[in-house]
Amino acid sequence: MIRRIAVTGPESTGKSRLSKELAAHYQTSFVAEYAREYLATIKQAYTLSDILQIAQTQFELENQAEQEAQNYLFVDTEFLVTKIWSEYCFKTCPAWINEKFLTHRYDLYLLCDIDLPWEPDPLREHPHDRAFFYDWFVKELKTNNLPFVVIRGSGKERTNNAINSIDEYFSDK
Repeated sequence: MIRRIAVTGPESTGKSRLSKELAAHYQTSFVAEYAREYLATIKQAYTLSDILQIAQTQFELENQAEQEAQNYLFVDTEFLVTKIWSEYCFKTCPAWINEKFLTHRYDLYLLCDIDLPWEPDPLREHPHDRAFFYDWFVKELKTNNLPFVVIRGSGKERTNNAINSIDEYFSDK
C-alpha cells in the first residue's frame, strides 16, 4: 500500500524542496508542483479555468507517479492549495476541485509553517499575506478533519522534523 503524503501550505514555505528531500530519504517518488510549469508557459494573467487545468493535470501526474512509488508518495501541492487559491483569487472554486478535495484523501498532510523567510520569485504573489493563508490552511484542515502535522525549522532541520513526524505518525499504523 502506498501512503500519499501532501506537502502543503502558503507560498515560499519550502514545499518543493521538502517534497524532493523526503522522496530521496524514503527512496520513492514525488510529484512536483505542476502550477509552476504551467504558469511559466502562459503569457497572460491566469484564469479560473487555468486553475482547474492545473488541478486536473496535477491529479494525473500524481496517479502516474503512484505507479513507481515505494511505500510513500510525496505530493508537492494538492487540491487544498488550488481550492484556497481559487477561492481567494476568484471568490469561487470549480466544482471538480471541491469534489476532489473532499474525496481524494491523503494519509497525512505536512503543513509547512511560515517560519522561513520569503524568497522572491516571479510566480509568487503575496509576500505579506502568508499568515492569512497559513491560518486558512489550518482552518480547512481542521474543519475537514484531515490528519496533519505542522513542519517547522529551516534547511536540514525542517527535513528532519518532517521525517520524524512521518515516522511517528505511521509507527502504529
